[in-house]
Amino acid sequence: MTKIKEGILGPVSGKIGPVVGGTWKGIPYLRLAPKKDGKKRKRTVGQIANQEKFNYVNQLLVPFHPYITIGFKHEAEHKTEISAAFSVNFNRAIIGVFPNLSVDYSKLVLSVGKLPGLTDVVMERIDPGVLKLSWTKDDCKYAIFNDQIILVAYCPELKKVDGFVGGVKRTEKECILKLEPKLRGKILEVYVIVSSVDQKKIANSQYLGSINMM
Repeated sequence: MTKIKEGILGPVSGKIGPVVGGTWKGIPYLRLAPKKDGKKRKRTVGQIANQEKFNYVNQLLVPFHPYITIGFKHEAEHKTEISAAFSVNFNRAIIGVFPNLSVDYSKLVLSVGKLPGLTDVVMERIDPGVLKLSWTKDDCKYAIFNDQIILVAYCPELKKVDGFVGGVKRTEKECILKLEPKLRGKILEVYVIVSSVDQKKIANSQYLGSINMM
């Protein structure tokens, strides 16, 4: 694929002969139009396995999209936040080979950044429908008192996420999530993220482990 910064009369858009022009994420480009020879080629076992893994990761990340769009905001140069998260997790968080694919939730990444995370986080169930986190005060010079907490609780069984973005400060040293009814009594994979109020700074996501909410 050939990228062009500017055509003679501006960026090219549409098909011109054997090439197609367009703009993606602000980047003009030219590429060859696909050739149609009418022949349906049989995919190799490796191609099928790679495509199935691709689909598997895409589906895995769907429930996390609201959090990934924040967590990968600063990693999405010339790509979407979802694409950036996909690239990180494709080889990192997936175990096995198709058709035996599974997820290592301890390696799943929901955010990337340099802001300090929380210290000594304790996770506990205080009711079948209530999850509590507590942590020690962080006096790192890069940690700001009004940094916001992002809590993410994922249920693999239902493929659903519950959580919140902001509303709790780093200095409060605890937060509570009242789960939606469908997630009560389920096993959850829990993550916490810290961001600045304006979300211009963010911490790496922290995996807190599994918890049985029964």
